[in-house]
Amino acid sequence: MMRRYYCTAGAGMEELLVEEVKHKLFATEVEQISGRVFFCSNAHLHTMTQLKSAERLFLLLRKAAPISLPKNAAKAAVVIQQSIVGDANIWKQSLLLWKALQTELQDRQQHGQKRKREREEDDSLNAVANSTHSLSSNTQLGKELNQQSISFRVSCRCSGVIARCYTSQRLSRIIGMAIKEKLKWKVDLREPILEVNVNVSDDHCIIGMPLLKHPLASRCYMKHNGLRSTIAWAMAYLCPKQLNNCVILDPMCGVGAVLLEAAQEYSNALFLGMDTDMSQLQKAAENVNTAGMEEKVQLLQSSAMEIPLTSGVVDAVLCDVPFGRKFSCSIDMPTALPHLLKEMERVLCVGGHLVLLLSLQLSAQLKKIVCKHKCKKHANSTDAHCVHTDPSNTNNECKDISKTLMCHKSSSEISNTPMFITSLQAHRTHKVSLGSTDAFIHIFTKIQSDINTH
Repeated sequence: MMRRYYCTAGAGMEELLVEEVKHKLFATEVEQISGRVFFCSNAHLHTMTQLKSAERLFLLLRKAAPISLPKNAAKAAVVIQQSIVGDANIWKQSLLLWKALQTELQDRQQHGQKRKREREEDDSLNAVANSTHSLSSNTQLGKELNQQSISFRVSCRCSGVIARCYTSQRLSRIIGMAIKEKLKWKVDLREPILEVNVNVSDDHCIIGMPLLKHPLASRCYMKHNGLRSTIAWAMAYLCPKQLNNCVILDPMCGVGAVLLEAAQEYSNALFLGMDTDMSQLQKAAENVNTAGMEEKVQLLQSSAMEIPLTSGVVDAVLCDVPFGRKFSCSIDMPTALPHLLKEMERVLCVGGHLVLLLSLQLSAQLKKIVCKHKCKKHANSTDAHCVHTDPSNTNNECKDISKTLMCHKSSSEISNTPMFITSLQAHRTHKVSLGSTDAFIHIFTKIQSDINTH
């Protein structure tokens, strides 16, 4: 049976989520708005939990036009209640579907636990204890779901005109009172069986029921969090080459978020993570062990300024270049960026890909050192006119043509002779949000160069 769902997504991830639901869920009637993707699918709920670009998954109860409020406060409250709650039969049908999906997911989890017990005979006593606790919890949930009344709470977000009249808390109370009165559900703000999510703006009114207790973006295999998992996944997904049977490097791996997301996508690749900070590498090792990826992911303490690898041995370099905001960095990144790029390019094989996550500042610096394909002809020259100093000119002049990176040696090096990297061709740039700041994912492909690099 086709069911209507929606997922929330971070800014810049909506396009990738659309592609993912179409590919993995064979979704139809896909609609994208800012921060959300709506779709129909008959896929198993367990399959939906494998979505990597989504934040949370909801059963769509209703998507309606924005609410027009009268000036009278009492009448406005009535309009809100009628607009949000509407037909009680729709709520009852949605609740039945929500219950069926919860049962479907529980059956899958119990089946998985049974198979796990069979594989782990040495830990049979612990497995039985865990199973007993799980079955007890599922039984209790089943009893509560079968009761005629269900406990709930309302989580509301509002923006635009209505936000100037009502806070989210007040709006939640108004909607909660209407649901309680019309559907006879019980309010429970602490541990409800069901959460009702309402989003009201000047463009729409969306009501949904979350299908999972934890966000999809919270990965069970990440004991220590680093880069947001959805962004780390996007870096691997946007790489234009299938990375199976390849060597993939992250020379500034931190806790290993990018490597582990890539490892989930490419089962036959070998992953190498490097970092100068041993405490970060220890956390990365714990994440690798939690994910059961010890045989696929190797970790090494090393500097990205001097990667201890032979030239051309890596198929892809995926790197979240530190911004210096959440995690401190021992080097001055704007100064070091040209040399970092040179080292990453050196270890890449021809046809390999470089995927970088850069802050707005570093992206602007990168744009300033990007010049036209025709500058290759003058690579042996130090002509300063070859370098664009205006980012807006860079965008206009380099559109739809091959691009090259012109880098300069870091201040720690004796020579000030400029280094030209003519083998990195720009493939794509994708803007994403990291919550408090924006960033860009830059993708380059290494091509054969006929110019000697200084």
